[in-house]
Amino acid sequence: MMESSSLQVQQRPKRKPVVWSNIGVGAVLQLFEVTTLGQPFEVIKTQLAANRKDSMISALKTIYSRGGLLGFYQGLIPWAWIEASTKGGVLFLAQNEASSFFASLGFSQTVSDTAGGVFGGVAQAYTTMGFCTFMKTVEVTRDKTGAGKDMSTLQVAKEVFRTKGISGIYRGVTAVAVRQATNWGSRFGLARVTETIFKGKNKDRKLSKWEELGASVIGGALACWNQPIEVIRIEMQSQLKAADRPEKLNIISCAKYIYKKNGILGFYRGVTPRIGLGVYLTCVMVFGGDQVKELIRERKETKLDKQ
Repeated sequence: MMESSSLQVQQRPKRKPVVWSNIGVGAVLQLFEVTTLGQPFEVIKTQLAANRKDSMISALKTIYSRGGLLGFYQGLIPWAWIEASTKGGVLFLAQNEASSFFASLGFSQTVSDTAGGVFGGVAQAYTTMGFCTFMKTVEVTRDKTGAGKDMSTLQVAKEVFRTKGISGIYRGVTAVAVRQATNWGSRFGLARVTETIFKGKNKDRKLSKWEELGASVIGGALACWNQPIEVIRIEMQSQLKAADRPEKLNIISCAKYIYKKNGILGFYRGVTPRIGLGVYLTCVMVFGGDQVKELIRERKETKLDKQ
């Protein structure tokens, strides 16, 4: 019995070494994603989730009125760029290490990658995303006609810090952490499950690029099941004023406030652009990340063969 257990432990895959290039890969891919379609999807989603009575058409008109096409890129510079250049690397490094750890314990690749996504998402939230996400939401929801209309985004950040301290600029970070954990756990997990389904009975078959891309699309779309926590996060960080809005919101009190104002459907405002964002983001980070990692691995193997 002891020999069998010992053999089982020996057969577990060894932990992979830390791949530091994942930091650079994650940063570049995330910057590409947010600078192309990512930020417009983010702005539309935030506008709808913060103004839950807006229709899609009225939301698009409001965003366009804030600067034409550039209105769809509000918060891109510097906050989305700062966030993207750091959170992508954090995600890939933390996800890879956690996934490798769970795989070394004998868990399947799907379970390992799902757990890795959860850890990667939480690491993102508390290391870099809390402040940047807050400031992006501030830029989309703050009053551009009132006393602070001429303040730059950096001046707004300084003012928030001066009046509310570090807790002020990290408001809603717990909701960000819950969102990111469920986001990336679902995206990686559902994408891997879909890949397994595509393989069918032949588990060792190498998927085509189209199949891998399709798995990322499905994973990204289905991962939007957690839209309620995203609406809660946006409401907690929103600068919009309402007479009956509680001064200090936590996840529970914010959820009660949204339900009271908008009912159950209020938690799903902005889900359409979020699905678009989720699909695009997952294609870039999961499918694109797999392709880049494989390319780096092949180049390293070719270099070693030549030596």
